[in-house]
Amino acid sequence: MDYSQKLMFILSLGMMILGHGSLRAETQKPEYKAQEVPLNWALEQAKRDTELADYIQANQRPYDWFSKFAFSQTDGTPYIMLKLLPILAPELWGSQSNFLDRVGLFIDEREPSFPIARGIGISVFNRDNPLSAKIDYATFTCAACHFGRAKKEQGKVVYLDGGVNSEFNVVQFRVNVYKTLQKIFQGETDKTKKANLFVAALLKSLETIEAQDPNYFYNHYSYKNIVLDTEYEKKQIELFKERALTLASQFITKTEKNYQALIALRDNSYNHISEKFVAGFPGMVDASGFGTSSAYVNVDGFFSRLLAYFFILPPTAGITDFQAVWEQNKRAVSWDKTKTKFHSGGGQWNGNIPIPIYRNIAAQLSVGLADNDLRVAAYSVKLLDNMPAPVYPFDVDLELAKKGKDLFEQNCLNCHRPNNGTVYSSINTNMDRAQVITEAIRKAGADRLIRICSEKTVIKVYGKETTPCAQYKTVSLKGKDKLIMPDPNDHLGYNALPLGGIWSQGPYLHNGSVPTLYHLLVPTSRPSAFVKSRIDYDQSKLGYSWQLPFSEKDKKTKAYIFDTTLFPAFSNQGHDTDIKQGSKTYKLNWSDDIDGAMALIEYLKTF
Repeated sequence: MDYSQKLMFILSLGMMILGHGSLRAETQKPEYKAQEVPLNWALEQAKRDTELADYIQANQRPYDWFSKFAFSQTDGTPYIMLKLLPILAPELWGSQSNFLDRVGLFIDEREPSFPIARGIGISVFNRDNPLSAKIDYATFTCAACHFGRAKKEQGKVVYLDGGVNSEFNVVQFRVNVYKTLQKIFQGETDKTKKANLFVAALLKSLETIEAQDPNYFYNHYSYKNIVLDTEYEKKQIELFKERALTLASQFITKTEKNYQALIALRDNSYNHISEKFVAGFPGMVDASGFGTSSAYVNVDGFFSRLLAYFFILPPTAGITDFQAVWEQNKRAVSWDKTKTKFHSGGGQWNGNIPIPIYRNIAAQLSVGLADNDLRVAAYSVKLLDNMPAPVYPFDVDLELAKKGKDLFEQNCLNCHRPNNGTVYSSINTNMDRAQVITEAIRKAGADRLIRICSEKTVIKVYGKETTPCAQYKTVSLKGKDKLIMPDPNDHLGYNALPLGGIWSQGPYLHNGSVPTLYHLLVPTSRPSAFVKSRIDYDQSKLGYSWQLPFSEKDKKTKAYIFDTTLFPAFSNQGHDTDIKQGSKTYKLNWSDDIDGAMALIEYLKTF
């Protein structure tokens, strides 16, 4: 591999972006009408709950791939090793029954027999022959970021399939794993000795668990024809023991590289809030920064590292809130008349990757695995395209909502209509996330995506061979490489997305800097600091409970104080000034019309 090839390879590793793309909309816009206000809210709730349940049942296989299948069959954390973490360092991981609660992954009460928290996938489910003598690996799943929770009265939990997990702290996970190893090493720096110390600690912990519970690792869980019984658990333990030294050495290397990448990203983009950044912000991630910094720390040599510093690391802070991913059909791009370009459609914050299969692959790449199971991305396209948003679980004043409908139609619908691909750059929001992708990162990212999934790539979905990257909406993608990741200059702003399930997506704006929809509509009321990542709900202002002070109860959860003045990327400005287009004025600031704001809020509850 010559130097230019090596540099391109390095750059290609630098693209790990969560993005559900968009392009600029055409001038001609189809006419849309605001959705009607239901006649009876209780009946509407029951109807939509049933529709969602029926949809998941009809799409159970892609739902399972989204929620419990690993991103890889051959890479990740050895599953036995992952579940030994609370034995190795209980002070960092807490309860054995759900040690990942420390990083905001929860046991899903709808499937309590699943042997680990929601958001972790196990590679046994991916294998064509589940009982083959292969080590089980664990990775995060799509559900880690996109299965959320909200609380109703009496503490009843509403699960948000495809929604925002505002409790998940991916940075804390990486830091806690690193700290676990440092506890074991006790200052040892020799590579071989560190591996031996880790193996000894693992085997000792494993011996303790085997004596306590023969089903600790798999909970005798069954999935279709896969039975993870005591016998299966014994076989996995034996395989783990046989390969313990190799697995431990690989895990140490990966963990230390991940930590180095985190520190590189901190020093490059978050040096003013370094301590808080390494503690992590639940419900937020800098996915592009994770990927590019991982590539950066893998570059050897002073001059190569210096070159990589300028070409690989992102120019701005890319941290954003996680995003709901249901109703992707209402965000989808369409072909223009020539079938060579996209128009309309929108996706995630600023629309870096317009084609669904590629943006799902990019999300997988953000985890940093050497090998990725493309079926996860393909099944996710199937699941999310028409997946309904969850219905608002509380009461609605329908008469007030009718007044809000008229106001929405006059002031909001033009932007928040389905499939609006306009990238808005003049609504005064912080632009860091919109500017994070340079041309070098774009080129490397697109090349990386195409190498992973070209028009000729074949995978099996529903038992049949398919080419998931050969076409989009029946049009061939051959020769259309430039559509994979478009020109960054076309995405210097943010999309106005359709608002299905908007009640559950707080805090608002791309950086989660505005706690409720009331504060979004009434910018003069926006607090400079508020409590973030609670799952209790504020029905009056439409968002999660946000009020200070920070309580003793909060300390036992993932909640934290979010200070919007701490860092420019956290600014709560934007979407706060009326917009005039021709003779038409669109009202964004409702500070002088609180009654109108409250009517709008009531209507938005019905989305």
